[in-house]
Amino acid sequence: MMLCYNNSKKGWDNMSIYDFEVTEMSGEKVSLSKYKDQVILIVNTASKCGFTKQLTGLEELYKKYEDQGFVVLGFPCNQFLAQDPKSNEAINEFCQINYGVTFKMHEKIKVNGRNADPLYQYLVAETDGKKIPWNFTKFLINREGVITNRFEGKVEPESFEKDIVTLLD
Repeated sequence: MMLCYNNSKKGWDNMSIYDFEVTEMSGEKVSLSKYKDQVILIVNTASKCGFTKQLTGLEELYKKYEDQGFVVLGFPCNQFLAQDPKSNEAINEFCQINYGVTFKMHEKIKVNGRNADPLYQYLVAETDGKKIPWNFTKFLINREGVITNRFEGKVEPESFEKDIVTLLD
C-alpha cells in the first residue's frame, strides 16, 4: 500500500490509522483496519535503551485490558544511538524471553527522516509535526482511530493507565 504525504494543513487528508499496512515479525503484512473498534497503543521500542524496562509495563497493561479491546503494537527502531541493532528475529526473542512480551511486535522501522515508515510519518504529522525524540514514544488511539494522546519515552506506561481505561469505557 503506497501512501503519500500531501502537505495539506491537516497533514494526511481523508486518511486514518486504519489506512496503513504494517509488517509483523512473522513477515506477514497486515492492515491496521484489523484493529478497528479497539484502543491501540503504538510504541517505538529498542532492546538496549534505558527505557527498555517499559516493555514490562506495556505487557502488563496489554494483559490487563486485552479482553476489553486494548492492543499494544511495538515497532523496534535502531535510529537512536543504535540501541536495537539485532535482527528482527533476535529482537522478538529478546522481548519474549526477557520481558514476556506477547503483544504484537513488528519488523524494525525508521521513525524519523526521509525513510521514516509511512505510519510514523502520519503519527508525527497528526501530532503537530514534532519528530520522534527518542525510543518508547507512545501514541494512544481511540476506538474510532483518532490519536488522543502522545507520550514521550520517559513517560512510564502505568502513568497513563487511566487514559486507556477512559477510552475503553
